[in-house]
Amino acid sequence: MIEPTLLQDDHYQQAIQSLTQTLEKLRNCSAEERGVLQGDLRQLQEMSNKLTSGRVEIVVFGEISTGKSALINALVGRQVAAVDVQGGWTKEIWKVDWEGSGYCIPGLADSQVVLVDTPGLNEVGGATRADMARDAAERADLILFATDSDLNETEFSALLTLAGVSKPLIVVLTKKDLYSLEQRDRLLEVLRDDRLANVISEDDIIMTAADPRDVEYIIEDAKGKTRSEWRKPEPDVDDLKARIIELLEHDGLALVTINAAMYAADKSDRIASLRVQLREKKASQTIWTYAVVKAAVVALNPIGGVDTLGGTAVDATMVCTLAHIYGLQMSWTHARKLVASILKAAGWVLLAEVSTNVAAMTFKWLTLGYGTIVTAVPQGAAAGYGSYIVGQAAKYYLEHGSSWGSEGPKQVVRRILDETDKQSVLDRLKDEIRTKLLSNRHADNGE
Repeated sequence: MIEPTLLQDDHYQQAIQSLTQTLEKLRNCSAEERGVLQGDLRQLQEMSNKLTSGRVEIVVFGEISTGKSALINALVGRQVAAVDVQGGWTKEIWKVDWEGSGYCIPGLADSQVVLVDTPGLNEVGGATRADMARDAAERADLILFATDSDLNETEFSALLTLAGVSKPLIVVLTKKDLYSLEQRDRLLEVLRDDRLANVISEDDIIMTAADPRDVEYIIEDAKGKTRSEWRKPEPDVDDLKARIIELLEHDGLALVTINAAMYAADKSDRIASLRVQLREKKASQTIWTYAVVKAAVVALNPIGGVDTLGGTAVDATMVCTLAHIYGLQMSWTHARKLVASILKAAGWVLLAEVSTNVAAMTFKWLTLGYGTIVTAVPQGAAAGYGSYIVGQAAKYYLEHGSSWGSEGPKQVVRRILDETDKQSVLDRLKDEIRTKLLSNRHADNGE
């Protein structure tokens, strides 16, 4: 349950609204887009649940065998993660409630702190695990980076990446029991004053003994006899606990709120980008398909004049199909007007297509249709190229919300013409036409 004071927090409400709007944007995608973005939908729903319940996620990173799992055990106060001396046992991300933290976000009854373990940074074949770790970092409210010594190149590179995600970051030295007091001071000096001077605050470089090595004790009985006994000291993570609680007490709600808002913004950008990519791909495929169809309609129709009419119908149908791809409604009449305006804007540049069509149409009339086989390839290729340009221009118009923007149709069409490799398009179209000629049952008779 959320307290009234929290309901009045503007930033908290804005974060919830951002997540809700992003979820709504995702649900309004096409079935194909939703299929690709299914994982994003699940992640957004999880983030929404995280925010409304006030769950704080502390993600632990580090190389294998640096004491990540031991650190989680020490913080939780019980054995929740297996500690393998060979390392590399953490194969996927997993979470555990940190009930002993004694912290919850004020105003959120279901608030809890969760510790998240990630696969080792240097595990073999870890490309997928690296992606998992990056996703965990994006969700994290606070990051712990575990190491047992001075940072190697892999650790330093990973730490810089994590520092760039704009989350509170604590570097945790997990095995201080392996160093003398003098060595500890020297190690802290190297990290604080040299390696991480401009990356991490001094207060956020903390030494712990997450899984202390056994210590030999000499025990003397009442008679003066002595015996040795090896005992494992309690983990020493008090300084780390205190720093974590300090950060949460001061910025807990802000961390969760800002993190959720940033997460929603990133997902919103991803959705928009992916929709553009999918629509771009589908639109380009549609344009080429219709260009080939128009080339075939114009080239293989034996009746002069009807071929040109058929080509015009193909262009208008293509524009209506493109409008549907971009989620817009367009009537047949509007589509034909748009085609006419694009051809007008193209002007003399597409005059070659018109000239080719007129010559081919005349030849077909004079040969009573038998001239189709002669005119098919050049006439079809010219018609297909014109359709290709019409399609590219219509795509630009629809991408910009049924608008030519500040440029106007002439400038847009001119740029498309300049950027199009005409010969390459014509060669492809001619290959398509020849293929269709070979598969046309009337082709043999024409020969």
